[in-house]
Amino acid sequence: MIDEPAAVDPAGPDAYLAHLPIGEPLPFPAGGAPSWEVFPYEGELTVRELRAPELPEPPRQGEDGPDGCPDCARPDTDFLWTDEHWRLGTTEQPDGLPATLLLWPRAHHDLLDLPAELSTGLGPMLQRVERAVLSLGGVGRVHVNRWGDGAAHLHLWILARPEGMAQLRGSTLPLWMDVLPPLPATVRAERARRIAAAMAAGGGTAHA
Repeated sequence: MIDEPAAVDPAGPDAYLAHLPIGEPLPFPAGGAPSWEVFPYEGELTVRELRAPELPEPPRQGEDGPDGCPDCARPDTDFLWTDEHWRLGTTEQPDGLPATLLLWPRAHHDLLDLPAELSTGLGPMLQRVERAVLSLGGVGRVHVNRWGDGAAHLHLWILARPEGMAQLRGSTLPLWMDVLPPLPATVRAERARRIAAAMAAGGGTAHA
């Protein structure tokens, strides 16, 4: 008796990977991001070839738990503001946005295992951070992003778009963040101080 090949689940990962053109040139889609007014680059661009998937994926920073997590080991003084459950900080390197912040839960959790009480408090906390950023003035929008490929400790990016700068709107703002001239150190420090003070006005401790 000849064994028949196992059926492939059309919604499963094998079927998804099978349709990807691994190692082949990819064209830009018509109407794709490079044609958008908000895309920061111009000129001739090419799409990189897709590499074969790396499975199992390499572990993220802090994947083994709080003992091996650099974010857990940081003292509160490394952050702009902290309270019992949350810590708000900024990036190590300056950039060109009015404000670039990161919000971490104090305890070592990713979004998937965030306890109910912290999940319930996340929305109001993000509202507090947005109000603190808007208090700087000159901020048109405050965007919240979550990427989890580098670190297992949940961290949310809060990015401020300059008011009136419609060319920077939308999902390309993180690309503009790297292109715009970085804020001077004194300006960046004063903005951090004001955000920390605005947060502390509602509780917690300012460290900036």
